[in-house]
Amino acid sequence: MVKMKRKTLDLRKTFLGLQKEMAAKLGSARTIIGHSVAKGDVTENSWRSMLETYLPKRYAVEKAFVVDSEGHISDQIDLVIFDRHFSPFLFHQDGACFIPAESVYAVFEVKQELTKSNCLYAAEKADSVRRLKRTSAHITHAGGRHEPVVPKAIIGGILCLSASWKTSWYDRLVTILKDLPDAKVLDLVCILEQGTVSISGRERNEMEIETFPPEQSLIQFFLSLLSKLQAVGTVPAIDIKAYGKSLST
Repeated sequence: MVKMKRKTLDLRKTFLGLQKEMAAKLGSARTIIGHSVAKGDVTENSWRSMLETYLPKRYAVEKAFVVDSEGHISDQIDLVIFDRHFSPFLFHQDGACFIPAESVYAVFEVKQELTKSNCLYAAEKADSVRRLKRTSAHITHAGGRHEPVVPKAIIGGILCLSASWKTSWYDRLVTILKDLPDAKVLDLVCILEQGTVSISGRERNEMEIETFPPEQSLIQFFLSLLSKLQAVGTVPAIDIKAYGKSLST
């Protein structure tokens, strides 16, 4: 009997290849496309395509506004990672997408270059989502029902090709991140050409910082994101009646 050799996939090689491909694509956008809006669209689409390809299918990714049951709305977010199972509807109006706040797992700002102003801008964007009201309804299942849960913190971050600081970029970035209030915290910063920074422990007042080298920036960003998504678990089931009340006002 011939023993079949087990097939394997070199994950490191796969992600390094993907990282080179993305860096080349984003670099070309910076060099060739002069119009800032078009350049931004290409950059956002590259990151969105990567996330849609590799994230589990329970997660969806869109450029969108986030809205709550009281009609409050966030800034427009470059990349919203959300759940369509327990929060099953989206709104579309005049080409814009609106996602209910309950369904949001994470929000990311996308830029070609990381600067202090872009970090603060991304922090403000995350805050505009986090301050929205999120409802929570019970979930009926075969054995009974799960009671409403307290929504977990929404993950926030910024994704870039490079950083404006050619030296000591890590120290400068960490100084900015440490000064952010909890509502504006950035949990993940990925700079393809320089590295990735992952923040955790803020909820315990024990800020933990992990940093990864440039040759691992994409795969470590992705694995860190998956870890943070696992910690969130499942978003709360949306209280449909709360949204329905807006029809009677």
